[in-house]
Parts: sequence; C-alpha cells; structure tokens
Amino acid sequence: MVVASVVVPAHDEAASIARTLRALRTGVGPDDLDVVVVCNGCRDATADLAREADPRARVIEIPTPSKREAVRVGNTATDVFPRVHLDADIELTGSALVELVAAVREGGAMAAAPRRAVPRAGCSPWVRWYYDVWEELPHVQSGLFGRGVVVLSEAGQARVEHLAGLMNDDLAMSEAFGPGERRVVPGAVAVVHPPRTVADLVRRRTRVATGNAQATRLGVRRTGSQTRVRTLLSLAVSRPGLAARVPVFVGVYLLASFGARRAVRVGDFDTWQRDESSRTG
Repeated sequence: MVVASVVVPAHDEAASIARTLRALRTGVGPDDLDVVVVCNGCRDATADLAREADPRARVIEIPTPSKREAVRVGNTATDVFPRVHLDADIELTGSALVELVAAVREGGAMAAAPRRAVPRAGCSPWVRWYYDVWEELPHVQSGLFGRGVVVLSEAGQARVEHLAGLMNDDLAMSEAFGPGERRVVPGAVAVVHPPRTVADLVRRRTRVATGNAQATRLGVRRTGSQTRVRTLLSLAVSRPGLAARVPVFVGVYLLASFGARRAVRVGDFDTWQRDESSRTG
C-alpha cells in the first residue's frame, strides 16, 4: 500500500540525486512511496542517475529549468496523499518520512516538516558561525522552511496550490499554516547540507532575501518570521557563546540584503542564486 507521494524537482542535481533517492528508500517497503522526480532543464546526467538509483521512481524530464513548473508537473503526475515536497539535495530516510506522514495523517496537522541537521564539516569558520546563530532564531526553530522537506495533507496541498510560484516556496508553505496546523517532528531528521564557502553562503542567502521580499510584497510573510535586531541582541545576552558570532550573521545578512536589492527593484524573482559547494560529496 502506498503511504505517500514524493515530488522531487531536480535541476542539474547529478552530484546529489542518487544520495537523496537512496536515503528515501531506506526503512520503507518497495511499494510504500510513489516517487516522482521531475528533471527540469537538466544539462547533466540527473535523469539517468535518478533512474539508476531508484528504478521504482517515475522520472519525468521537461525542457524548462523551472522549479515552479517541475512542482506543477509532479503534482499532476500523482494523486496520492499525503504529498511530500522534497528538494533534490536533501537527505531524508524513508523511516523519517513515515513519521512525518503520521503527523499529518493521524496527528491532525495539515503540514509537517522534520528537524534539520546542518553538518558543518568542511565549512568555512564564518559559515559555521552563521549557522550557529541562524539555527537558534525562534522563527527558524518553529517554521517549516529551510528544511528542504514539507509534507502536506490533501487539504493542506489545496491551500498552498496558489503559492507554488513563489521563490521561497517552503517559506510560503510554512506561513500558510498557523502554529496549530503545522508541526515540526523532532524524531524525523533531514540532513541539509550548507554552503562550504562564504561566497556560496552569501549567494544562497541572497536568493532567500529576494524570495522573502517577494513574500512580503504579496502579504504572505508573517511578521513573526522576520529576523529582528532585538532577537539577535537577546541571543547575544542569553547565549554568551554566540555573542562573537552575531556580527558574522549580521554581516552575511546585510550582504545578502544588498545583493537582493536589484532583483527586488526590477521584480526578478526567477533568477536562482545557486551554490555549488553544498553539493560536493
């Protein structure tokens, strides 16, 4: 019996797609998951590697390099719920996915996401310091965004259908549900590989800042999900060990905000500022 469908949009993910799909099949039966990988505008071997790593997955290739279109195609390819939206560079085991599905199917949540693990080995010290602060922010701990995985009930999927075009789609999905409707499941863990270099970190955070601005413009983003000065000051006071790291966080935040200005000014919410260092083995 199929317990959930999994939609995986993938653009030039040859370095990570096999790792992602193999993890997904760990701890579940061969027919438990309806996995749909949508390779969009790929110029590498993503599709072939996906088929090799998971022969049971349905691999669809479309010519347009667009996550929005890939998600749309993936959603139309399956009618199974709960629906799992999984980024192609995230490691989530099948057994962890089952816990998330249970939170939606039996726990009453409309949306669920795993606890994130952000391995810092091989990362620049500045990158490590940035994530030391970022992971302690209250809205980062409670929101579904930044985890690379969101599981939706059928009603939850219907609620976010119109938000699929947003650049930060996981933020949009998180903000679409109130605290009583969404759940972070501590027992389920997703491995989110961070950038290894400061340049790639700023590139990734510029993308996030641009998407956040789009969500704010459209009235999707809640005020509670924004990083505020008083929150950072409170962290520095209550967690002295983070005090020296906060300026690093602020520096990256300002650089990313500056980098996002041009895109926001011209309304460019399609250009994908991608980092490659997180995709190395």
